[in-house]
Amino acid sequence: MEQGYSSKSYRWNRPKYSRNRRFVDIWSFFWLFLGSAWLNGKAWSYRGGMTEEKIQKRRRQQAIWIRDTFLDLGPTFIKLGQLFSTRADLFPIEYVEELSKLQDRVPAFSYEKAESIIKEDLGKSVQDLYSSFDPIPMAAASLGQVHRAQLHSGEEVVVKIQRPGLRQLFTIDLEILKGIAHYFQNHPDWGKGRDWLGIYEECCRILWEEIDYLNEGRNADTFRRNFRQENWVKVPRVYWRYTSPRVLTLEYAPGIKISQYDALEAAGLDRKNLAHLGAKAYLMQILYSGFFHADPHPGNIAVSAEGSLIFYDFGMMGQIQAVTREKLLDTFFGIAQKDGNRVMNSLIALGALAPTGDMGPVRRSIQYMLDHFMDQPFETQSVSEISDDLYEIAYDQPFRFPATFTFVMRAFSTLEGVGKGLDPDFSFMEVAKPFATELMNSGNGSAGNNLLGELSRQATQMSNTALGLPRRLEDALDKLEQGDIRVRVRATESDRILRRISSMSLVNTYGILISGLTIAAAILISADKLGLAVVVAVLAIALAVILFRLMRRINRFDRMP
Repeated sequence: MEQGYSSKSYRWNRPKYSRNRRFVDIWSFFWLFLGSAWLNGKAWSYRGGMTEEKIQKRRRQQAIWIRDTFLDLGPTFIKLGQLFSTRADLFPIEYVEELSKLQDRVPAFSYEKAESIIKEDLGKSVQDLYSSFDPIPMAAASLGQVHRAQLHSGEEVVVKIQRPGLRQLFTIDLEILKGIAHYFQNHPDWGKGRDWLGIYEECCRILWEEIDYLNEGRNADTFRRNFRQENWVKVPRVYWRYTSPRVLTLEYAPGIKISQYDALEAAGLDRKNLAHLGAKAYLMQILYSGFFHADPHPGNIAVSAEGSLIFYDFGMMGQIQAVTREKLLDTFFGIAQKDGNRVMNSLIALGALAPTGDMGPVRRSIQYMLDHFMDQPFETQSVSEISDDLYEIAYDQPFRFPATFTFVMRAFSTLEGVGKGLDPDFSFMEVAKPFATELMNSGNGSAGNNLLGELSRQATQMSNTALGLPRRLEDALDKLEQGDIRVRVRATESDRILRRISSMSLVNTYGILISGLTIAAAILISADKLGLAVVVAVLAIALAVILFRLMRRINRFDRMP
């Protein structure tokens, strides 16, 4: 889908920014968004009545407006939109789908500005550093642009240069967004069960890391070391002498974009094998090193003439710690056993699920997913379908997926889409099957057999539970005899009837008072005491307003299930 741009797009593209102007622009969008979201739940705002189809259509229109406004607001919001496109646990699916289309293609800045940044950061002119430097960029994005160049040693390189004034813009925007995060956190509806300040801090960390080119260079080196034994993965080398926080010089590694299917076929490359290698490379990142590319869209993966995968852009990376992989293993065992309770507990341990008072509905949702998907062969399942259903269940539930989890799911879905474009018969799960088998049998290379260890642990736990059961029953009976155990039964219907009786009593009282005051006002008017009559009438009107609100509350009680 081609993305349209409004006439005010890119007005942020300037070396200096006004904090007041940004404040007005950002908060204006925010209040318009809240107003439109509030209208979604009002039946009178829909012509001909409110239906689910009309709600979805309106959300889709709002999502397109949000996407275009984020583009107008500039780099901070373009990146924020891309991050939010992974958070279907926070936003309606219509918003998530539109934000995933947010294209990071913007006009380039001038060669003179690029030249100035290189001289400021590296201390030498472009001519002193490079024997040739193409003034026309190969590509331009919201955070920077890329130029092709050649070192005096003859090596072909690409030079990535950060957009002027970007740090100042981030500083202003993130300060304003912190106030918005505080508002959301305290909001009675949007703030319920959500850690908006935590989400804000996570977004800040990711954004600041992505515009630190020294960090990106370190990420590229780590990624290359992790694949040093694999000749089918290529990562451009970093030239550290020509690199700074705002300038990154990399080896020129040309290739065919992995989504250019016809070009790959014309080059004589095996599309089916490339689909398999793409999925395999990502599974190795997740399961072996735990250090993975968090943004593997088709523009960041190419194919060399020899058929090797070339990875670009290491500004956004994810890290899965060893302890997290152990918890994921526990989740995997729970899924394999179709044990909803175990999966729920492991998700709580991972921080992907917020414990609430009554976890019964959540456990039933998880069990439904296990029963729905696990009756199909593993290799026939679709990552996209699983993630869509998972996010649909998670939205407005206590699921709080960490950024790492959502990055992984988005990457899996993206690679599955690319794989099916390369090979219509491609199955991501088919590629993952041997990795899953290895995980079950050896726990990714850990000492001992994890499956046997798991069975042993469960047997020990069962025996301990069986041996301790009589004592636990005896303790419970003792507490019951001593009155230490209290049973509280709440009858919803009785509560509603009692509330209604109490409210009706107040209605009668207010009705009598209003009648008395009305009669008193009439008597005072007949006695020519208009001032006092007005005071009494105002009091009667005030009581009538209270009575009206009370009647509405009684009406809500009657509609309650």
